[in-house]
This record gives sequence, C-alpha cells and structure tokens, in this order.
Amino acid sequence: MISPQTVKELREKTGAGMADCKKALEEAGGDMAAAIEWLRKRGAASVAKRADRDANEGIVLAKTSADGSTAAIVEVNCETDFVARNEEFVAFANAICDTILAKDIASEDALWSEATGDKTLANLRDEILAKFSEKIGLRRYKRIHTDGAIADYIHAGSRLAVLLEVEGAVVNDATKPLLRDVAMQIAAMQPSFVDRSQVDNDTLAKELEIYKQAAIAEGKKEDIAERIAQGKLGKFYEENVLIEQVFVKEPSKKVSDVVAEIGKIAGGDVKVLSFVRYNLGDKI
Repeated sequence: MISPQTVKELREKTGAGMADCKKALEEAGGDMAAAIEWLRKRGAASVAKRADRDANEGIVLAKTSADGSTAAIVEVNCETDFVARNEEFVAFANAICDTILAKDIASEDALWSEATGDKTLANLRDEILAKFSEKIGLRRYKRIHTDGAIADYIHAGSRLAVLLEVEGAVVNDATKPLLRDVAMQIAAMQPSFVDRSQVDNDTLAKELEIYKQAAIAEGKKEDIAERIAQGKLGKFYEENVLIEQVFVKEPSKKVSDVVAEIGKIAGGDVKVLSFVRYNLGDKI
C-alpha cells in the first residue's frame, strides 16, 4: 500500500503529477529511487530535474468574497518572470486562489482534486508543468473567515499582497478606501504585530538586551543602561506594531487614528484582529 505521504514526497522530488507519482511508486514497489527512474524512462526526465532548481519568481494573489467575510491569499512560484507573466500561469494561480476562497480545503493534497470547470486543479498543474520546462508549484496559501470584515490589497505586479481582518466594521463604499489604506500600510511598512498584546516576552527581552548592551558599550553604568533600554521600547513599538505606526499616507496620524475613523463611519468601535502579508520569495 502506497501512502499519500510517500506520493507527496515523490512529487516534491520530481515535480511530476500526483497520478504519475502514485503509478511510479506502485510499479517500483514503493522504492523511491526506482520510482524516480521509472518517471525518467517515461519522458519525465525534464520534470524530475526541476526539483533542485530555485523557483523564486511567480505571483501573489489575494481575493475577498463580496460580503467581505472570507478571503484567500496564495503564492504560486515559477523560475522566470517570463512564465510568471504568462496568461496560462496567471490563470492557473487564479484558479487556485478562487478554489481556496470558495471552499475550506483540508490540505494541499485535497486541493489538487478540486474541480475548476471541466478539469481538476491537478489537471491544470500537470498541463502547466508539461508546457513550461520550469519548476512550478504552490508555495503557500491561507484562507480566513471572520464575523467581522476582511480587506485585501495587491501591489502592482502581483508580487506582494495583504489581507486585513477587522472586527466591528463592514466592507462598503464608505469603509473600503480606509480599510485598503491600512492594508497598504502593512504592505509598505511590514509590521510584525497588530498591537502590543501580541509582542511576546522573548522578543521584548531580546530587544531590551540589545539596547542595554549598546548603552553599556557607550560607557553607561548597568542601572542607567537598563533605564535607557526601557525608554527605547517606545521606538520599537512604533516601528513594529501596526496600530502604533505613523500612517504613511498622512504622517500627522497614527494607524490607530485611521482605525478610529473607520469606526466612526461604521458606527461603533473597530479593532484590527489580524493581517497576512505575502511578499514573493519571502523566507517561510
């Protein structure tokens, strides 16, 4: 019995389709090396050679449902900008994002069996792999569903995208521009946390130690260095916590001021719950 995990491992090694990988493993009695050789003998040699290549180009997409309650974000990679701009590759990435938006998929393996038109996503993937002699694959994805609202932002060129989840607001013609502005803020300023409550103790301890040691290196006594370190935490929060960042579109404001404006329009308190930021090629 060939396990799904073994099939997935062979696919990751070769880039061949799941069906071909399963057949190869069955023919090889579960032997990985023999299965790779089986694929090569049947014209999959060029596919098998892709496994060790770098796939740093591609596309990042984000989509939100009409009511703003559900959103999906994906990164699909390839090796060259030429393929990333190809209509078929872009359509393939959009089909993946649309499927994830429409349905809560249990796993990537389950995703490929989902239908899109008269084909499955696995069919589309195998067609793309056959058309282009490049390593192509889904690098990461996320789906969010909320009782609040979600806004999305895709930077020009589809190399950077953001999802922003808020509580206490709806996405309509009045709130959408400001929600998008906050999503753009995340794209531009790369915050690590929504608010101070999300900053873990290890991160704070590390920052305090860096500030303290820098002060000691300047000749300050340890007790003075401790106070200096505590004083510098404000700057850390301003740079790394979303709602405390200076608003890039209007530096006289903080992001918290913009969130408050959204609340006034929505008729109640609005709170940022989470965000997701995908930049093409980011380390995971």
